[in-house]
Amino acid sequence: MGQSESGQFHVASRDFKPRSDSCSGLRSDVPLAVVEEILLNLPAHQVVRVCRLVCHEWKELVDSASHWRERCRREGIQPQDVSRPPVNWRQFYFLTKKRRNLLKNPRAEEEFSGWKIVQNGGDCWTVEDNSVEIPHFTVAKYFVTSYWLCMKQQLIDLKKEGYSAAFMDQLQPHIKISDWYAPRCDCGSMYQICVELLDQKKKPINTFEPEPVFFPQWNDQQWCEMTHVFKDYGPGVRFIRFTHGGKDTQFWAGWYGIRVTNSSCLTV
Repeated sequence: MGQSESGQFHVASRDFKPRSDSCSGLRSDVPLAVVEEILLNLPAHQVVRVCRLVCHEWKELVDSASHWRERCRREGIQPQDVSRPPVNWRQFYFLTKKRRNLLKNPRAEEEFSGWKIVQNGGDCWTVEDNSVEIPHFTVAKYFVTSYWLCMKQQLIDLKKEGYSAAFMDQLQPHIKISDWYAPRCDCGSMYQICVELLDQKKKPINTFEPEPVFFPQWNDQQWCEMTHVFKDYGPGVRFIRFTHGGKDTQFWAGWYGIRVTNSSCLTV
């Protein structure tokens, strides 16, 4: 398995035909320690896609945990808990290099760009400036709902994001979602979220849909985080559908409903 220059993971190139004797001239002349040092200075996707196919000795080097552990060390990639090293260092390396938020415009910095409005009740969705601190984050804006249900959605195409079918089916990386939500202090409100892992036909394979969260009028107005990690979801995942929103429960005109921001969807 390798990684193309576009960032997509795929099976090794069929254009490259390894020869069983291709290392015979190198074995006696170049120590394997020198070969590994050369491999560590080449792009990772090239090492997996091309160098690994040269001969049995190079394949063993590329497949070894020590090669990927050393590559991680040199690039400053470390597990969050150093007392629990990864089971598969190569998988850990590629997942870490690809780790980014798959949701577009999660903090309302570009109004509603990237989002599909699926319900727009009351006085509709709007964007406001944030004045209440979110722990460990600096977030300037949020999306806010109105007095009838407001829901918005993003559909993540994993192939377009660089996650090939082979990569998703064979490695099945954990998928972690996070969403921050808060009420107004003077108005009751309701928050809800639904995240679905979908197959090629956009039919759900796995769904996270907790019970709606209700806030009473006169609350402390603090931000709360909703999190979930999808694990062992099986093959076939090609899309992720992220839907969230809510409303106010006082039915006041304007924008007194639940507020959402700083949403994320990551492979971990």
